[in-house]
Amino acid sequence: QVQLVESGGGLVQPGGSLRLSCAASGFTFSRYTMSWYRQAPGKERELVATTINTGGSTNYADSVKGRFTITRDNAKNIMYLQMNSLKPEDTAVYYCNAKTRSPVVGPRDYWGQGTQVTVSS
Repeated sequence: QVQLVESGGGLVQPGGSLRLSCAASGFTFSRYTMSWYRQAPGKERELVATTINTGGSTNYADSVKGRFTITRDNAKNIMYLQMNSLKPEDTAVYYCNAKTRSPVVGPRDYWGQGTQVTVSS
């Protein structure tokens, strides 16, 4: 079956760093747009960062530009989110997403179960 498994979350102090990982299996990873989303308590889920196919094209939410970096290793089927200069407002559950609109396999949209990131002193 298709699986997306997030890891690397935890408790960090403001200004600290953390690296999240998303391990994928059960589909052709390199053909999918991969994204990180997050959802804080009482708020809607928001897009944090996106990387397309080989990783040559990336997009970031304004709130994380200059602090977060999204990368992907297509040989290992793993996507990463390097988070630096963390702020309390970064506290949320972070979700891994895989999406394609390929005319060959049809539209697909997969989600992981999330990993908790808490930024607090």
